[in-house]
Amino acid sequence: MSTPKGPISQFIESHFLHFNAAALVDAAKGYEQQLEQEGKMLVSLAGAMSTAELGKIFAEMIRQEKVHIISCTGANLEEDVMNLVAHSHYKRIPNYRDLTPQQEWDLLQQGLNRVTDTCIPEEEAFRRLQKHIFKLWKTAEEKGERYFPHEFLYQLLLSGVLEAYYEIDIKNSWMYAAAQANLPMVVPGWEDSTLGNIFASYVIKGELKANTVKSGIEYMTFLAEWYHQNAKSSIGFFQIGGGIAGDFPICVVPMLSQDLEHEDIPFWAYFCQISDSTTSYGSYSGAVPNEKITWGKLHIDTPKFIIESDATIVAPLVFAYVLGQ
Repeated sequence: MSTPKGPISQFIESHFLHFNAAALVDAAKGYEQQLEQEGKMLVSLAGAMSTAELGKIFAEMIRQEKVHIISCTGANLEEDVMNLVAHSHYKRIPNYRDLTPQQEWDLLQQGLNRVTDTCIPEEEAFRRLQKHIFKLWKTAEEKGERYFPHEFLYQLLLSGVLEAYYEIDIKNSWMYAAAQANLPMVVPGWEDSTLGNIFASYVIKGELKANTVKSGIEYMTFLAEWYHQNAKSSIGFFQIGGGIAGDFPICVVPMLSQDLEHEDIPFWAYFCQISDSTTSYGSYSGAVPNEKITWGKLHIDTPKFIIESDATIVAPLVFAYVLGQ
């Protein structure tokens, strides 16, 4: 049975009737149907969705078990935690389009790293986490233990050492919800995130060993095992934005069937992408879902949706519908 619908969902059904609005409704209903059929859902997070505070609703999706595995960039992994501990120090700049190079330089001098209209405070966000995460990295190395990037952040959140810094309601942190659930996760390309850069700096200085943090190849082998174990349940793919967060996990299906030559590997059972990247020559992020059929990722009968719009607007609405809000 579908979740009873509240006022937000009722408004969407009444007014989102055509074009991208209708695609949003179709995708949300498809997501709901995937769950009703006892299927699972992978959600991928690209862009700066954590800085956009998607956690306010995404955390509830996790708590209500409407997400079963996450693929996200290293930036989204850490920026949810940064928002948790440094929210009051963030600075919003509505007129960001008008900034001159000098004004951008001034922001750098103030320790404010800009993401569109929002500046992340370097000292309060990055450095507040650095000393604590370094201790976890070092302790693991001394014990001869190795963990994935998200596992270190799970340890950090569950240890309670950050509680003194909390500046938002903990229920609005999707990473905390994921840590509590020990939700499976892959973080491809973690090395290009701020914490990835910080970790690399310790490796260069000889203070940590590179293999203390597990690699992207190990993430892929983990994902392959997870997909194989869960293949009896249909698995859907809900992609927010483009890039590596989506490109990396969707490839696990052709890898299992073509490269490993495993038989009876099911295709992704549902696919939706929210993106404002237009289809153009060689643009994978803007490619329509049908292109993925040729790569052995989606079946000809896989329900496919693409919502060409701003994910900061669309994703919360889809999640609100799935949650029955």
